[in-house]
Amino acid sequence: MTEAFILNLITQNIVFLLATVFIIILILKGVRIVPQSQKFVVERFGRLKSVLGPGINFIVPLLDSVAHKVSILERQLPNATQDAITKDNVLVQIDTSVFYRILEPEKTVYRIRDVDGAIATTVAGIVRAEIGKMDLDEVQSNRAQLISQIQTMVESAVDDWGIEVTRAEILDVNLDQATRDAMLQQLNAERARRAQVTEAEGQKRAVELAADAELYAAEQTAKARRIEADAEAYATGVVAKAIAENGLEAAQYQVALKQVEALNALGAGDGKQTILVPANALEAFGNAFNMLKGAGK
Repeated sequence: MTEAFILNLITQNIVFLLATVFIIILILKGVRIVPQSQKFVVERFGRLKSVLGPGINFIVPLLDSVAHKVSILERQLPNATQDAITKDNVLVQIDTSVFYRILEPEKTVYRIRDVDGAIATTVAGIVRAEIGKMDLDEVQSNRAQLISQIQTMVESAVDDWGIEVTRAEILDVNLDQATRDAMLQQLNAERARRAQVTEAEGQKRAVELAADAELYAAEQTAKARRIEADAEAYATGVVAKAIAENGLEAAQYQVALKQVEALNALGAGDGKQTILVPANALEAFGNAFNMLKGAGK
């Protein structure tokens, strides 16, 4: 009896220990701690059951299993280069870079096998299509607009995969050597044309300024002549008025005064004290002096 009791007790302890171990294993199987940077996709008998977010989560042991552990960190596709032809038939090579992250892992794991390859193929097709709608000058000058269009179209294309495209970049637009040489020639020709236009505009401006200067000079000369003519007309009017008021004697008096002033001017200065004049001139001067003498009285 004693040995049977001991054997029974040992058996019960072993069963209890096994049960305890089994329970512990079930508990461990039912508890899932998900890191902040991941999400777990849980399946039950091969079908999607739930998606576990960061933190402590519980599942049904033996029935549920974690089928996929998906990182939700932002990812960068390897830089890709694809050929494209612009609207004006220029072959260009576009270097692109795309950043994305998985928002809904249940869509990603069940709808697409190679995420990176699928996104890269989608980006290449969209880039070629958009470049084909634009001229080369538009591609180079409107790069920000082109990037925005590409990102919008890529986001729409990958939305069914539970993916968010956070950024799309065009790193470089490369041209073949023949196209570069042609563009350089065009640039040099444009610079030469601008230089010629600038020189022609300068010459035109110089001619305009010279014409303005001549016009100004002519206007000033005409103004001076007009003032002189007005002065002469005024003097003539004064003389005419004096003659009308005082008679002929006033005019004769003015002529005599001018003759005396002229004689004084001839006698002024060194070496001019002896003056030879015609006899009729002396008679005229004598009359002038008599008139002045009479006027003085």
